[in-house]
Amino acid sequence: MTKIYAEVIGDPIVHSKSPLIHNFWLDALGIDAEYTATHVIPDQLAGFFEERKGDPAWRGCNITIPHKLAALDHVTDPGRVRGSIGAINTVFRGEDGVVIGTNTDAGGFYAPISELDLAGKPVVVIGAGGAARAVLFALSRIGVGPVTILNRNVLKGAGLLSAFGLKGQAVPLTHAIPSAALLVNTSALGMAGQPPLEIDLSPLPDDALVYDVVYAPLETGLLAQARDRDLETVDGLEMLVGQAAVAFELFFGAEPPRDRDEELRDLLTA
Repeated sequence: MTKIYAEVIGDPIVHSKSPLIHNFWLDALGIDAEYTATHVIPDQLAGFFEERKGDPAWRGCNITIPHKLAALDHVTDPGRVRGSIGAINTVFRGEDGVVIGTNTDAGGFYAPISELDLAGKPVVVIGAGGAARAVLFALSRIGVGPVTILNRNVLKGAGLLSAFGLKGQAVPLTHAIPSAALLVNTSALGMAGQPPLEIDLSPLPDDALVYDVVYAPLETGLLAQARDRDLETVDGLEMLVGQAAVAFELFFGAEPPRDRDEELRDLLTA
C-alpha cells in the first residue's frame, strides 16, 4: 500500500518549516505517513492540482507565498472562503474524495492573542497579501479599530479595509505608523532573502504588542527593534504551529500532541 502523504507548496519553499512540524507530530503519534515540501512556480499550479487530485495517497497541502489566492481556482470552496477571507492556505481531501480549500491562518494568528482585549483599539497591519487577509478577517471578528494598513499598493490596502468592514486608512509603506495597541507584519519583508522591513516603532505605546508572521529568520529586525523597547512580541512560529495543528487534523485525522510544543519549538529553532 502506498504511504499517505501531504506537503507544503510555494515559491520559494526551501525556508518552510512545515515539514519539520508535521513529521514531528507524525513520528510522535506513530502515524505511517510523510509530509514534504514541493517547489511549485505559478505556471505549474494548475498542473500540480490536476496531478495530485488523481493520487489517492495524497491527503492535501499547505500553501504559502505566492499561491494563497490563485489556489482557490483549483479547489472546491464549501466554506465560502473566497467570499470571506479571500485566500486559502490549506487544501485537503474530503471523505468523498473532493478536494477542499480552507484557511487555517486566521485561527493560527488569533490563538496567541486570544486573551487580549483588542476590541475598539487601534491596529497597524503591514502588507495586503494572503496572510493579511487572514489577519484582517480575524481582527474584524474581534472588533478592532481603527486599522492602518501600510502597503506598497495603497489602493489594495484600502480595498481590504472595505472588504472586511474595517474603519481606518491605507498608507504607503514609507508612511509613519500611528500609535496602536497591536502592530502585525504580514508581509515578506524581513524574511531571509527579502528586503528588510524599515519602520520606526517609536509611535507605539509601551504596552503595545508587535507580531511578525515571518519565521525565517525567527528573530526578525522588527522583533529585535520591538524587544529593544521592551515591547511584548509574538514571533512567526506561534502562528505557524497554530495553523499547522488545524491542517494536520484535516490531513491525517488525528489531533497533534500540543503538549510537546516546547520540544517542537526547540527543534524548529535549533
